Amino acid sequence: KNELLFVGFNQDYGCFACGTDTSFRIYNCDPFKETHLKDFNKGGIGYVEMLFRCNILALVGGGAYPRFPPYKVMIWDDHQNRCIGELSFRSEVKAVKLRRDRVVVVLEHKIYVYNFADLKLVDHIETIKNPKGLCALCPYASNTVLVCPGLQKGHVRVELYDMKKTTIIPAHETSLACFALNHDGTRLATASEKGTLIRTFDTATGTALQELRRGADRAEIYSICFNPTTEWLAVSSDHGTIHIFKLKEKKKEEKKKAPPIVPKDKTEEKKKLTEAPKGNPKSSFSFMKSILPKYFSSEWSFAHYKIPDTRTIVAFGAEKNSIIVVSSDGSFYKATFDPEKPGSECKMKSHKKFIKNTTDDE
Repeated sequence: KNELLFVGFNQDYGCFACGTDTSFRIYNCDPFKETHLKDFNKGGIGYVEMLFRCNILALVGGGAYPRFPPYKVMIWDDHQNRCIGELSFRSEVKAVKLRRDRVVVVLEHKIYVYNFADLKLVDHIETIKNPKGLCALCPYASNTVLVCPGLQKGHVRVELYDMKKTTIIPAHETSLACFALNHDGTRLATASEKGTLIRTFDTATGTALQELRRGADRAEIYSICFNPTTEWLAVSSDHGTIHIFKLKEKKKEEKKKAPPIVPKDKTEEKKKLTEAPKGNPKSSFSFMKSILPKYFSSEWSFAHYKIPDTRTIVAFGAEKNSIIVVSSDGSFYKATFDPEKPGSECKMKSHKKFIKNTTDDE
């Protein structure tokens, strides 16, 4: 029996790790294959955080018979096949985030930030009750950004360590359900427990940039992910649909700075005028947005993908315009979307089963 306790992508979404009641495993996303299996024989792993593709991982015990105490973070060196460091706490560890110079540990009411080299504490942050262990960390050295819940419901705290600045964003009126940073830590996407809207923000200023509508009904948002170029955003929820949104390319100020494009001839000029950029579909009532509720003026998803209704995480694949979905029932999906067709359905490219549960046929 292999009970899946945890699934999570690494920092560049090129592979994912999973913890089971006896092991941890690592899979490459594209092409899909199992690249590593560490079987503990006895003892569950409830959280696995990779550091890109290197031999160092952070492990937290989980399940009915945890391999390590759930209040400890074990720094595991896979080359040495042993733990090379540990961090102990008074309460259960909810999440761990790694980058090459930092270890971030999330507890229910507090976040601790350590220097990776010597595990010395460099910062600690009080948060509102955070049972999901919500936290995002920019993995690249160029920008040290950490995002966590604030002290008030629906508020997000952005720590810009390089600028020695803290920004509080009142993102939602209800409790936060999920948030994610883009690859360089300049953009943040958030969702509340209502799960109807996704909002995007500039992390440096806290400015709201876009409001995206997942749907009209309440939903639990499981994961949010930006593509590497911050052109697209993918969202998964308990409604069994993956939504892909098109993001605004640049802020107005940045666009003003860009030099005007001089078309080579009149036909090219005409073509440029008739070819409007393809954005997210909007309600046909959006022209009446001043008098109708906000619902009618928000942007709907550009593309969507239906999968069986299980807990999922989503990311963008190595192939252009592709998404990767990993689900709690041990399924892996790869699908592609057409960037020229707003409102279209994604096409499934592959579906694999990576963990066989007891209910599955052997």
